[in-house]
Amino acid sequence: MEWTHYRFHSRWRLPAAPTVVYDALERAEEYPRWWRQVREVNRVDDTTGVVRIRSLLPYDLTFTAREVRRDPAAGVLEIAMTGDLDGWARWTLTVAGSGTLARYDQEVDVTKPLMRRLAVPGRPLFRANHALMMRAGRRGLAAHLQAV
Repeated sequence: MEWTHYRFHSRWRLPAAPTVVYDALERAEEYPRWWRQVREVNRVDDTTGVVRIRSLLPYDLTFTAREVRRDPAAGVLEIAMTGDLDGWARWTLTVAGSGTLARYDQEVDVTKPLMRRLAVPGRPLFRANHALMMRAGRRGLAAHLQAV
C-alpha cells in the first residue's frame, strides 16, 4: 500500500435536474460561494485554474486544476490535478427520480511534504477530513441549487 495515494468516492443526491447541477459544477470559480472548504479558485485560462482548499485540519492544499473532459450530454466533468495533490477528479451526473445523483471520484497522490511525513499516522484523519469536506459540499450545493 502506498500511504500517500488516495481513492475517494462520494455520491450526492441533489434536488435539481442534472443540467442545472452540471451548470453549477462547471463554474468552479463559484465553488467558494457555496462550498466553504474551497477557499479560492483563480482562473489561469479557459481550462485551467489554481484551487486552494482547507477543511477541518489546519492545512491548506493548493493545486492546479486542468480540464480534461467537459461533456454536458454525458454529464461528465473531469480535471487533472498537479501541486499538493497529483491525480484526477471526476463528476458524473445521472437522473435520480426528480433530481440528480452526482458521483464524485478522485484518485490522487499527496505531494505536500508535511502530509507525506505524516502519511501513516495521519491517514485516518486525512480521510475523515475529506469526508467532512464532501459532506459540507453536498449541503452547500443543495442549498445553492434551491436558491437559484
